[in-house]
Amino acid sequence: VRIPAAWNDLVGLKTTAGRLPLTGVVPLCETFDTVGPLAHSVEDCALLLAAMEGERPADLRGASLTDARFLVLETVALDDLRPRPAQGFEDALTRLSRAGARIEHGKIAIVSEAMSLAGILFTAEAYGIWAKTIEAAPEKMFPRILERFRSGGQFKAMDYVSAWRRLHDLRRIWADETAGYDAVLLPTSPILPPHAHRLMTEDEYYITENLLSLRNTRIGNLMGLCALTLPTAQPSCGISFMAGAGQEERLLRLGVAAERALA
Repeated sequence: VRIPAAWNDLVGLKTTAGRLPLTGVVPLCETFDTVGPLAHSVEDCALLLAAMEGERPADLRGASLTDARFLVLETVALDDLRPRPAQGFEDALTRLSRAGARIEHGKIAIVSEAMSLAGILFTAEAYGIWAKTIEAAPEKMFPRILERFRSGGQFKAMDYVSAWRRLHDLRRIWADETAGYDAVLLPTSPILPPHAHRLMTEDEYYITENLLSLRNTRIGNLMGLCALTLPTAQPSCGISFMAGAGQEERLLRLGVAAERALA
């Protein structure tokens, strides 16, 4: 949701894992997979979320950024940030501040450790789901993606269980360290949309761009959060607001106020 939304100057809502059913969704990693709306506005996302789960939409009336407290995540999320996403992000922070938000910068050390667990958690589950299908006709799969899936087969069950137990600990630490903030802010993607031909023909370019494009959104996935991405003044550059599990309605209220500030 977040990357296609950001790269196409749309609003995208990543829902908390388990909030919406995945009926009919082709799985990648069912533990992390979520669905959510992409739309032209926060209000449209709120209406679509309500329609998707058969509930009343979030009340967005009177939403304001006055005294909202945001944390700009400096750990991992700002590394190797390209010039245009950086410019869009900084411009967005300035506009949010002018609208009354209090913006602080800080590090959360456990993010780095959580990211190091992704290789076990994502690939082991994905290969566990798809191994039989893949190995029945591996030549049909894009070689770099095939290699990524197969890497999940190298881990033992104890590795996977241990990684999940540790991630639950890290999620609790994240919750404690972000409890005083209304949302955590970061660039939705540190890069612009990659060049399609180069992705297909240049190995080093593919590896670099693939890893960077998914890195920042992975933070929210690992921490079990919901997240909302909004367009910035720079085309194809989004800013993401991350909040705790199940806090979509509160996030949408912040989002509609932020949307006005960023317009």
